[in-house]
Amino acid sequence: MAQDKKKNLADKHATDRVYKVGNWVFLKLSLWRGVVRFGKQGKLNPRYIGPYVITERVSEVAYKLELPPELSKVHDVFHVSMFRHYASDLSHVIPLQPLEINPDLTYDEEPVTILDWKYKVMGNKTVHLVKVLWRNHSVEEATWETEERMKELYPPLFYDY
Repeated sequence: MAQDKKKNLADKHATDRVYKVGNWVFLKLSLWRGVVRFGKQGKLNPRYIGPYVITERVSEVAYKLELPPELSKVHDVFHVSMFRHYASDLSHVIPLQPLEINPDLTYDEEPVTILDWKYKVMGNKTVHLVKVLWRNHSVEEATWETEERMKELYPPLFYDY
């Protein structure tokens, strides 16, 4: 009787995950911990990578993925439990901005706006800092710069303030 109760409870929460060829999925990494590195180590290691497209249904619970060349040493057939469905969202797409590259393969950094202000007390001196968002970079890559230096190099940035 206890086994029947457990089975009924498990059946209520179980779902049959069926994917079609052409669907996009994220791939779970928990079984590969310590075997294959994906840029980070320890608790910062990503749980899922991808998304990857399903190219073939091998069996009821196994699918073949189209993996990038850097994962060529990994077998491309996975169990359905290793997947998480990828729902595409157009708000996640960042429009590509043209990047002007110099002949020496560098590009010029230009500030877009000031995100935040703060000051730091160092001994008997106070340094005013501004958080600058740079062109071709995300908000997470904004840097703290001295207000004096930024006013000297980029005066138009301070016209609104």
